Amino acid sequence: MSVSYEQHGRAALHLAHAASLAPSPHNSQPWFFAEEGHDHGFEIHADRGRRLVLTDPGGRETVIACGAALFNARIAVCTLGFRPAVDLLPETGNPSYLARVAFAAHAPATYEEALMAGVMAHRHTHRGPFAAEAVPEELLDDLREQARVEGAALQVVEDPDQLDRLADLVRTAEDVHRADRGYTAEIAGCVGPTGVPVEACLYHPDCVLLSGRDYLGLVRQFAEPPQKWVSRTGTVAVLTTPYDTRSDWLRAGQALQRVLLYAEAHRVRAAFHTQPLEVPAVRAEVRTGIAFGRFPQLVLRLGHTNQTWATPRRGPAETLLHSDTQVR
Repeated sequence: MSVSYEQHGRAALHLAHAASLAPSPHNSQPWFFAEEGHDHGFEIHADRGRRLVLTDPGGRETVIACGAALFNARIAVCTLGFRPAVDLLPETGNPSYLARVAFAAHAPATYEEALMAGVMAHRHTHRGPFAAEAVPEELLDDLREQARVEGAALQVVEDPDQLDRLADLVRTAEDVHRADRGYTAEIAGCVGPTGVPVEACLYHPDCVLLSGRDYLGLVRQFAEPPQKWVSRTGTVAVLTTPYDTRSDWLRAGQALQRVLLYAEAHRVRAAFHTQPLEVPAVRAEVRTGIAFGRFPQLVLRLGHTNQTWATPRRGPAETLLHSDTQVR
């Protein structure tokens, strides 16, 4: 069923707003969107100019972020009373054009879709310790199922030896990053009014079991954290895919956002520790030693927290192009 041009224009703004709420490396928001006019679809493109070239030289994390934006756009279509029709990688000669979302048959949003839409604007990335309260096992089972629906797997790392090994790999990669002046300058440049809020970075990056990013150079001032809360690390998980193609990265992003929104709806948030996946040799160790041969796409902690920060987002005026605009 088609919609009028005016209706589609409003719908495109709605989709662009929703898509822009997705997580991205250091809030880089490496995407832009295009509406084709009439009822032809809503496009998601990777914005190469916003990719962090030292953090993400191969563009894998950029594509994952765009996959998360795609999932938000799908949910936004559902809230308008349609089923989304998704075409991944529509043009083989254009690797930055990642997906098209169209309006398919009329259908009311399901309870789960409405639940996710309702928390989309509240989800944010956590940095630092979680509350001591554990994530319920029943919820973890639900989160595993949410990832599976999108073609990925969420592996909860429960074995203490495996957890220690993963923590060592995170620290190894983080040490590599901290010794690289270019990298430290790149992530420091992501902190501020348009990036990662300063107040979100005030915990010492080594204050829980898994080392975090040292956005503010705190390790240069305090080699060891004033206090370490290993018991407040939260639940550690690895999101994996069977292969490592651009399609898999897009699926990982959609799975990630489905997991994050379902978790947010149940008062659970996530912190990311993808450093070992940014160093090829360390990522290979995560794959063979932790992920059972599958390709690790995200490492995250899950837990409860009452802390929140207003993370700035670019609005549709900055991210949404029209069909007669030259695509970047």
